[in-house]
Amino acid sequence: MTSRCRCGALLVELLDEQGSYEACPVCEKEPDDCGCEVRKAAADTPFVRHIKLTRASTIEPEPVVWAWEENGHGRIPAGSLSVAAGREGTGKSSFGIWMAAGITTGTLSGPMLGRPADVIYVAVEDSWKFTLVPRLMAAGADLTRVWRAEVAVSELELGTLNLPTDLSMLEATVSENGVKLIVLDPLLSLISEGIDTHKSRPVRTALDPLAALADRTGAVVLGIAHFNKGSSSDPSSLITGSGAFKDVPRSVFGFAVDPEDDSRVMTQTKNSLGKLDIPSLAYRIDSAKIETKKGMADVGKFVFDGEAARSVQDILSAGGDDGDQRQDKVDAKGFLLEELRNQWRRTAEIQDLAKHKALISERTLNRARRELNVHAQQFPTGKNGKNEWWLTLASQVEELGEPQGATETDSEGQDATPGSQGAKGDALTRADSQGANQGDVTQDWHPGTLPTDSEPVAVTPDAPARAIRPKCEVCRKAIPKGARKDAKYCGKPCQQKAYKARAKARTKGTS
Repeated sequence: MTSRCRCGALLVELLDEQGSYEACPVCEKEPDDCGCEVRKAAADTPFVRHIKLTRASTIEPEPVVWAWEENGHGRIPAGSLSVAAGREGTGKSSFGIWMAAGITTGTLSGPMLGRPADVIYVAVEDSWKFTLVPRLMAAGADLTRVWRAEVAVSELELGTLNLPTDLSMLEATVSENGVKLIVLDPLLSLISEGIDTHKSRPVRTALDPLAALADRTGAVVLGIAHFNKGSSSDPSSLITGSGAFKDVPRSVFGFAVDPEDDSRVMTQTKNSLGKLDIPSLAYRIDSAKIETKKGMADVGKFVFDGEAARSVQDILSAGGDDGDQRQDKVDAKGFLLEELRNQWRRTAEIQDLAKHKALISERTLNRARRELNVHAQQFPTGKNGKNEWWLTLASQVEELGEPQGATETDSEGQDATPGSQGAKGDALTRADSQGANQGDVTQDWHPGTLPTDSEPVAVTPDAPARAIRPKCEVCRKAIPKGARKDAKYCGKPCQQKAYKARAKARTKGTS
């Protein structure tokens, strides 16, 4: 709509009993009814940049329309810019394929369910014939509704979409074809070369108009982004490039693979128009075979598996560097092998030693326990016959018998309970055995209560005779008062040195 009336004057917004309307400021009539002769000569005056004011009272409020709504939770609003981000191989591009399939077949949950629409897919890194089309087929997309978008830079040459240069052409194409989803994979690669993608203000010159395009057309713009090599637990802050890549979009999704069990999780880390505390979703990438004219193609298929127990933030917080994780787990396994060799040890005591002496986190210790198949069993060795949890290596359970302090009668009674696993082969339940052999090793894992006393007890002629405590194997100092009788090390540094020396010796022995 023009901003001037027939006489050439700039329009103003006026009110009457029927509402507001744009009118000539001189005669207060609508543009086409203006009869002012005074300004008609100015009708061909070139456009002048100006400020246009609109009263908020004249804008009709509307509820948010969600393009994707899952289990009553709005996740992606229609007419918005959204970003899906994660590290290489986490499946974020496969999520874009999943969205495209849902839009083109009308199967995406939400208001668009049962209303198939067209999709524009702009891919920079993946091949259409080897990757994208087979993946779209595996996802069940209607290929007649998916459009590959390129820019004709000459009669014989096609180029990649450039933002913000080509936005006007893209908007016209979206409007003409009724497109409801635009996938930009990856978004960063489509930003103009002249824009510094690590500075917020230049990046916004491309992203703000892109978000406005989405708002005007009602289409969802889904940008695929990569994580940088940072160590933050906030998925949004890990998106490569400036902060504008998380600030401008109305919704941001983080994707991650849990190194503990290789499960995959998607978490919504930003939802400007809806609730943020919505469940994370578990997903998997299934292998699918697609028949082509030249043979079978093996591709991945994105499949949701319901709500996830952990979030992407949880995974990133516990993750750290992959190399450090592997080394920590190796150290934890060496610790357990050393401490459980040819003996039973109380669970609480092992945790205390791991945390305070060897500086091994509980999570790392749990992973090492599962990999070593550490056996957990209750015995009535506590005060007044109270049950205590004990650990040893599964391979030596039969030869060790019961730990010291457990009576034969009590042990037999313990074997008859669901909480034991002895020679009779009774299975440990998850609740009774801390899940030591079933994956959950945190339940009933109690903190140790070993007292600390760095002062050695001196034996003097005036004092009653006392047993001399053993000395540290490393520094030969007396073991602190209150430590267990067969303690070998007097402090954390000594114990860490000994573990590392033994681990190094074992590594050399197996190489």
